[in-house]
Amino acid sequence: MQLIYNIIAELCSCIISSCSEDFFVKYSCLAADIRRSIRTRIADALPGLFDGSLVCQLREEDCTDTFFKSLSFLIESFKAESDFFAVVTLTQVLDESLEDELRAQIAEYQREDFSVVLNTNRESTGIGLLPRCSCCWERKRRLSHYYNRMDNFLFNLLLMENAILGELIDKHFFLRPDLFPGFAERKCLKIAATPLRLERKFDVSLFAEDRVQYFKIDYQQDSEGFNTDNELVWQKILLAAAQKSDIIVFPEMLGNPATASYVSSRLKNLTDAQRKTIPSLIILPSFWDKRRNTVSILDKFGSLVCSQSKQNPFRVEFSNGGALEGIYSSLVVNIFHYEGIGRIAILICKDFLTTKYMEQLMRCFKLTLIIVPSFSTGSYDFRQSFDLCAHDDCNVVWINTCAALEKGKECNFDNIGYVRKRVSRNDDESQTLSPMPICGGAFSGTCTHDCMYYETIQGV
Repeated sequence: MQLIYNIIAELCSCIISSCSEDFFVKYSCLAADIRRSIRTRIADALPGLFDGSLVCQLREEDCTDTFFKSLSFLIESFKAESDFFAVVTLTQVLDESLEDELRAQIAEYQREDFSVVLNTNRESTGIGLLPRCSCCWERKRRLSHYYNRMDNFLFNLLLMENAILGELIDKHFFLRPDLFPGFAERKCLKIAATPLRLERKFDVSLFAEDRVQYFKIDYQQDSEGFNTDNELVWQKILLAAAQKSDIIVFPEMLGNPATASYVSSRLKNLTDAQRKTIPSLIILPSFWDKRRNTVSILDKFGSLVCSQSKQNPFRVEFSNGGALEGIYSSLVVNIFHYEGIGRIAILICKDFLTTKYMEQLMRCFKLTLIIVPSFSTGSYDFRQSFDLCAHDDCNVVWINTCAALEKGKECNFDNIGYVRKRVSRNDDESQTLSPMPICGGAFSGTCTHDCMYYETIQGV
């Protein structure tokens, strides 16, 4: 089937490079008789694709030399006539005909550690194609009234443009089907989020490089190494499990080099019965090491799904001037796919506030859920960015930590986290933003490590 995906990538590349945004506006209003005549012409050339007016499902045995010769001749005819309305219609028909094949491809991808695009001509066409997982809170014609793009007209294929992705490197993970066992029936995700603790347990030091001032993080170990901190993380996971949470999110910077291995070991030692209610995805607190600020993502079986590094350094004002977070960007962006949930990405603190970067990911991958672990002195800038995501049917989970609280900035800490979610037009608008109020102990300096927040994201 690879050849058909290469052909679709070529068609999309041709359309995108040849047509203006105004073209897509006009195509969305194509006259019914014109649309019928184009589909009739496609059906005449490729009769196996239609049963009357209905598009048939394309199977591997249908992809014969004769089929591809007829398809190629049809494409060249449309191009010779510069009939791009017909080229888009043909691409839509092929997308529709591959629905069953793409569902089977998702099942195959779920058995792999990570997945590559379906087409082999991504470099020459600038287009990457993947099966598109549906999302129960995403509108069917998402963005069609805001952005005039080719992918507004595809429903089974996820179209990724290299021109939007830029220099970033995308890695894709189709999560195993048993990871969220109750989701298909419930159509909702229960999110647990915790600020974890008030204590920082790391030192910040400055250094200069190429005439620029940077800061770095060095973690402090107590008499038991990192075990005390990591046991607190584990207890939070168990607390989330008791509440039957699907995902648990920790903040930025409060991890350490041993957190992932510690939690993974505890998970792997559980019995099947004990593991049953463990959160399906565990977004561990990030930690700073070797010039990278990294979040480890574990599944409930204790396997490391991947690690996501922060891409955009944060700027902090010190007594002797500003300093940048001294991290190297890996340029790797990890995208998680799951049927009914859509596509999930982790954007660490400043990555979410870097609007160009956030929108770049959201629109390249049609993200449906962004998880934002943070270490920030306030929530205002994050709240402003939530509406950009709501505009694109993308929900957001943001969790900060009391460890970021600075004297004199207490007014910025009314809430330690938020969930921004899309609701039905019939629901109360106030339900779109769910705050996580900070506890009084953060201001008095007494932390009992009890804070945990829960919110449910559901289908619309």
